[in-house]
Amino acid sequence: MSSPDLVIQARDVRKIYHVGDVDVHALRGANLDVVRGEFVSIIGPSGSGKSTLFHILGGLTPPTSGSVFIHGRDLLAMSEADRTELRKKEVGFVFQKYNLLPTLTAADNIAIARHIAGSRGGEDPQFREVLDLLGISGRLGHKPRALSGGEQQRVAIARAIVNHPSILLADEPTGNLDTENSAVVLRLLRDLNQRLGQTILMITHNPEAAAYGDRVVHMRDGQVIP
Repeated sequence: MSSPDLVIQARDVRKIYHVGDVDVHALRGANLDVVRGEFVSIIGPSGSGKSTLFHILGGLTPPTSGSVFIHGRDLLAMSEADRTELRKKEVGFVFQKYNLLPTLTAADNIAIARHIAGSRGGEDPQFREVLDLLGISGRLGHKPRALSGGEQQRVAIARAIVNHPSILLADEPTGNLDTENSAVVLRLLRDLNQRLGQTILMITHNPEAAAYGDRVVHMRDGQVIP
């Protein structure tokens, strides 16, 4: 039986992609445990399986074999509808590309995530504190083209956590940012983890960025290196 504080448990996870007549082994028996409130940095070279593991943990794609439990729930036993609900309620995603809708303001980009998740009701006072922490309260009326790259990424983080997901998956969140804005975003992620207890998994190629996490996990050739 898993600990109630164990939010992610992955065992012998394998993923094979069929590319023409070739089988590409993206994951070769990856194992990972993450407890509530951890900030885990996952580092490894391109092709090591980091993004594939993230897509599986976030319910975006099923593994070929192995087991993945999120809060004790078996991802493999879930229907596609169940995995969709998981993504809406339990997992927030932040990517290297901000993926903001250019015709909407920052506030509307965040609000649409609440709408998709079926959230109702008025303003969330706790989330107002998050916006202040992210430093974008005064920029919500602006469209993405009027925001800097760092501000756009902070809006993307706000959108990812507006529904209070238990897990935040950040895939190269500073990949499109300069050194100064990268440091700002990394400090914000650390603050979200430390102040709010947000469980965070972050993919990065950068050892300096990885050092912002509580724990650094290395991947190579589709496996988590002990």
